[in-house]
Amino acid sequence: MLARREYIPSSIPTFFFLSQLINLLPLQRDGFEAAKKVIISAITNNLDIEKILIQPSKTIAIADLGCSVGPNTFFAMQTIIQTLQHKHHHFQFQVFFNDQTSNDFNTLFASLPHPRPYFAAAVPGSFYGRLFPSSSLHIAFSSSSLHWLSRVPPPLQLRDSPAWNPERIHYTGASDAVVEAYADQFEEDMGVFLRSRAEEIVEGGIVIIIMPGVDDGVVTHDVGIAITFLGCILMDMVKEGMLSQDKVDTLNVPHVYPSVKQMRRAMEKNGCFEIVEMEIRNARSNQEAPIDIESAVMHLRALAESTMANHLGSHIVEELFNRAVEKKTLFSQMLYSAGIQIGSQLFALLKRNDVSC
Repeated sequence: MLARREYIPSSIPTFFFLSQLINLLPLQRDGFEAAKKVIISAITNNLDIEKILIQPSKTIAIADLGCSVGPNTFFAMQTIIQTLQHKHHHFQFQVFFNDQTSNDFNTLFASLPHPRPYFAAAVPGSFYGRLFPSSSLHIAFSSSSLHWLSRVPPPLQLRDSPAWNPERIHYTGASDAVVEAYADQFEEDMGVFLRSRAEEIVEGGIVIIIMPGVDDGVVTHDVGIAITFLGCILMDMVKEGMLSQDKVDTLNVPHVYPSVKQMRRAMEKNGCFEIVEMEIRNARSNQEAPIDIESAVMHLRALAESTMANHLGSHIVEELFNRAVEKKTLFSQMLYSAGIQIGSQLFALLKRNDVSC
């Protein structure tokens, strides 16, 4: 399971989120490690720095889109830069750490490694839109962030819509209309993301994407099952009179786990990037090892707490996750009975072509 790297709201104490994120580091590190070799190979074989640099510049610009508060972003940037340094010893490196304005950039920059082989800067704002000047980036990297949509799909908020999603908080196990509404929002968001990056990345520059994903023809991902598990607990709380049915009916977690087919369609529609590589991989370092369910619940809390607290209230969410720990056996049963590959992620390497977009 992969947690979101992008949002840490200022309304929740930072020390709490940091304690959660520390527990998630091995999980997210596994996600990057699973793709590390192919990233190194992709940069080595597909990025012609001498050709794409605007002379007399000797600075390579790299952006981490959805950086959170570290240290996984530092590990990823170090890997990318070390790969480049093997061929380009005389270049300088500028790393832009991007996340939402609510991100704790103070914590991020206080923990920057020393010494480091790059200059660092923060770029607050959503990556669903422009962030950088035209043709100013050479590499854009995004890990465990793009599965968060820019918003809840609008049809899910209309009670008379076929996509109204009562008693559920996600598209996992929902009707076709709900699944389609999520898919449509993902396609819209990816369109904005790709158009923005096409403006910002130089010809020949690359985009590296790592995110939860599924095989073609599959809808269910283990993170979706985890969210559905929380939805079941919330419905129990409704039956006990702890919260209203309407609170659950109007809560939809804006997560999507695309297939290669879905992602390829978005790329081809954009037309500004060549797909160098795109595949479903497994983020787990040991795929045969049993899942630590209690750690998975903690992981789930760091992933979903802020979204749910904003909608349900912090006292409800506290009770929700207390019950989630108590019901971890149910979570385990739901996870393993689904018959899906646990830990699947989509890896994509895109190269900015020379087409005018």
